[in-house]
Amino acid sequence: MIAEGRVTVNGKKVFELGQKVKSTDRVVVDGKPIKVETRFYYIAFNKPKDVLTSMSDPDGRPCVGDFFEDFPARLFPVGRLDWDSEGLLLMTNDGDFAQKVAHPKEEIPKTYQVKIDDKIETTKMEKLLNGVSIQGGGRVKAKSLRKIRKGSANKDWLEIIITEGKNRQIRKMFEKVGHDVVKLQRTAIGMLDVGKLDRGQFKELTPRQIEKVFETRNDAKTKRKKATNKTSIKRLKATESSTMKPKKKKASKKSSSALKTKSKASSKARTTKKKKKLGFIRD
Repeated sequence: MIAEGRVTVNGKKVFELGQKVKSTDRVVVDGKPIKVETRFYYIAFNKPKDVLTSMSDPDGRPCVGDFFEDFPARLFPVGRLDWDSEGLLLMTNDGDFAQKVAHPKEEIPKTYQVKIDDKIETTKMEKLLNGVSIQGGGRVKAKSLRKIRKGSANKDWLEIIITEGKNRQIRKMFEKVGHDVVKLQRTAIGMLDVGKLDRGQFKELTPRQIEKVFETRNDAKTKRKKATNKTSIKRLKATESSTMKPKKKKASKKSSSALKTKSKASSKARTTKKKKKLGFIRD
C-alpha cells in the first residue's frame, strides 16, 4: 500500500515503511482520510533557568520546545515559568487538563523556594501573608510562607505557596516589601513535587501522580489520618477478638495437691488390701 504510493501524510506521498505520524497529522489512504487515535501525554519537566516557556521563539532564544523536538506528540506548557526562574513545569497535549490546572477557581497550590537579597523581617513576612497589591496583578497573598535552612547566612531562603499564577507575581510581591529575588525555583504543583529530576529532564506521569496535581497538603493529611484510623481499628478488632476467645483454665496448686494426696491414699489402700490377702497383715 505504502510502496504503491497510496498513502499521504499532510498532503505528501509516503514511500518509507515505518514512518511515524503524530495525532495532529492528516493521513489519507486512497483519497480517504484516516482518523489517528489521540493519545494524551502528561509530562513533568524540570525547566532550567534562561529558557522560555514556549514551544518556539522567532528570535532563536532557548525554549522548552527544544527539549521535546523528538517527542511523538505536539506538547504545550501548562501555565508559565519566567525566563529567569526554574523548576517544575507540566507539559501536555490535553487541553482540558491544562485548562483545569491553570484555572484560578481550582486554586491549585504552587510551591516555590525563593532566595532573596538580604534577611527578611517577620513584619514583612506577615505583610506577604496578609496580602499586598502588585502592579498589573491587584491584591495577592501567600497561602504559606516560612524560612528554610539553605544557602548563606546573609541571604534568606524561603518557601512560599501561592494559588494564583500572575505574571512575575512572586518577584513583585517581594519587591513590594523591599526585597529582590535572587533565585526562584518551583518545587511542586499541588502535591506533585519535582523529585529527583535534573534540570532539563522530563518524565511521563503515572495516573497517581496526575491525581497529586489536584491535591493539597490538607488532603494528604486527611488521607494519612484515615490510614492511621484504619490501622487503629484493625488493631482494636484483633485485640477484641483475642480477648473474646475462651481460655483453658489452669488447675490451681491447691487442686493439684489434693489430687496427688487422693491418689497416694488410694494407692496405699490397694497395697494394704493385697498384703491382707497374702497373710502378711492380720486383723
